[in-house]
Amino acid sequence: QVLLVESGGGLVQAGGSLRLSCVASGRTFSSLGMGWFRQAPGKERQFVAGIKWSSTSYGESVRDRFIIFRDNAKKTVYLQMNSLQSEDTAVYYCAAAPNMGSYEYWGQGTQVTVSS
Repeated sequence: QVLLVESGGGLVQAGGSLRLSCVASGRTFSSLGMGWFRQAPGKERQFVAGIKWSSTSYGESVRDRFIIFRDNAKKTVYLQMNSLQSEDTAVYYCAAAPNMGSYEYWGQGTQVTVSS
């Protein structure tokens, strides 16, 4: 079992930045693939970014604006979000993939609202 707790969401103006954090517990953090997803009202959950081993991947709409990175000592994964746009408004979820496989565990989500 993996417990994920996100923080860092909030209200920001378009063009601004936010950093989300997700602290994991319950398993060896370094063995977990970690990811961020988001869901806007009326839309399906969308992949934002992932990090497995040292390899990162990004959704097309956030590439070159968002950065995912992790601190294994702190058991934390971060999502640095820059140049935020109103289209980035959503609930952001942290996810964990045991043994770098499929995402099986999810956090409760944190709201990000970008005002234009």
